[in-house]
Amino acid sequence: MEHNLLLVEFVNNLLKKVLGLFNISVQSGKELIPSHVVMALIVMFVVILFFKLTVKDLSLIPGKMQSVLEYLYKAFRTMVEDYMGKEGRKFIPVIGTLGIFIGVSNLIGLMPEFGSPTANLNVTVGCALFVFLYYHYHGIKKHGLFGYLKTFTGPIWWLAILFIPIEIISHFARPLSLSIRLFGNIFGEDMVIIIIASLVPYLAPMPLMALAIITSLLQAYIFIMLTTIYLAGAISSEH
Repeated sequence: MEHNLLLVEFVNNLLKKVLGLFNISVQSGKELIPSHVVMALIVMFVVILFFKLTVKDLSLIPGKMQSVLEYLYKAFRTMVEDYMGKEGRKFIPVIGTLGIFIGVSNLIGLMPEFGSPTANLNVTVGCALFVFLYYHYHGIKKHGLFGYLKTFTGPIWWLAILFIPIEIISHFARPLSLSIRLFGNIFGEDMVIIIIASLVPYLAPMPLMALAIITSLLQAYIFIMLTTIYLAGAISSEH
């Protein structure tokens, strides 16, 4: 969902002034960088800065912040090991980064003058397409191109004519499902909070915002859980 946010307006005005120094004219009122892109960049910056500051003082005797980070890592490790065994540990950096980005993107929209990047379909489609390409890449890497394509034919060769179209439709439905589910939930909860806040400001939106924190984290978890399942299916030795 696009917002007329002061922060987004500030970033665009600043960029226009920079372009003006090079005698590059920009149409008045035109947004050079869309709101969801600005918010996504802010999320990336916040996440990178947070981990840069928190992981530099790791020790054998963990403090509170290190304990939180270790718990977060163990949560991701448990998830991938449940579906892929120890082989799945190599995917923790990608799955963890994706989960943290989506989780923070979902939550940032609850702050004043911020908007959730994941309330825009472009962002959720981008994440879903990355997952789609990523698990197919590792499936091909594990089994080889023809070995991976063979998994689309089903367990019995003469059923291939039935299984191939079903498998193709199933795989292409995955990014559609991932992107629409995440977008619909975050966009919907943001809209409800905005409407309630406009009718009864301050106190009325508080319970909804508390619920939105839970649903935002839940949607991030569902996204990376499905990503893990797709990866597990792509690299499964049973193929």
